[in-house]
Amino acid sequence: MKKVFVFGSNLAGIHGAGSAREAKLNWGAKMGVGFGPTGNAYAIPTKDRNIESMTLPEIEKHVDQFIHYARSNPDMQFHVVAIGCGLAGYRPYQIGPMFRDAPGNCVLPTEFEPYCGNKGSNE
Repeated sequence: MKKVFVFGSNLAGIHGAGSAREAKLNWGAKMGVGFGPTGNAYAIPTKDRNIESMTLPEIEKHVDQFIHYARSNPDMQFHVVAIGCGLAGYRPYQIGPMFRDAPGNCVLPTEFEPYCGNKGSNE
């Protein structure tokens, strides 16, 4: 099963810090791609093109699109980091519930488990 690294990004696709930098350096994420599949990664934006934190409803729309993508690709295993809980400044209780409907091929971070059910863990 193909492993995909799911990281928090910005809409400008500047992968300079946090999980976005990890995605660029180790998972083939391409600069300029701020949303969707890129290399062996998937970008979920938590910051806009000006590198300002997005609102929770804006982030949730992108999470919903990711969940649809994950459901459509059952042959892939998605390793989700605690998006939005680093540089974007949100807390797991704010982001975790957005992943409640994530399919079984998503490995969610332990920080999200209390808010979306036990879907596994991602170190």
